Amino acid sequence: MKLFGRKNKTEAETGAEVVLLIEGMHCGSCGLLIDDELEEIDGVHSAATDARAGRSVVRLEEGAEVDIAALVAAVEAAGEYTARVAG
Repeated sequence: MKLFGRKNKTEAETGAEVVLLIEGMHCGSCGLLIDDELEEIDGVHSAATDARAGRSVVRLEEGAEVDIAALVAAVEAAGEYTARVAG
């Protein structure tokens, strides 16, 4: 895991969004750790995690197929967090 090593993926077109509901976050740093883990997954364009709202919006690259279980596992790998898909 890289610590706050943001990727620059501006050249990729964005496709679908996945909203994850996350429990266990305490601050903005928690959100950045989760973003870093999510953005390591192939097909993820970007992640925007809001600790106050308890959610993360994951934007996928155009045409990418990303396994939801991989997204949940990435959140849980970032720390003592649990995640599920909204809706």
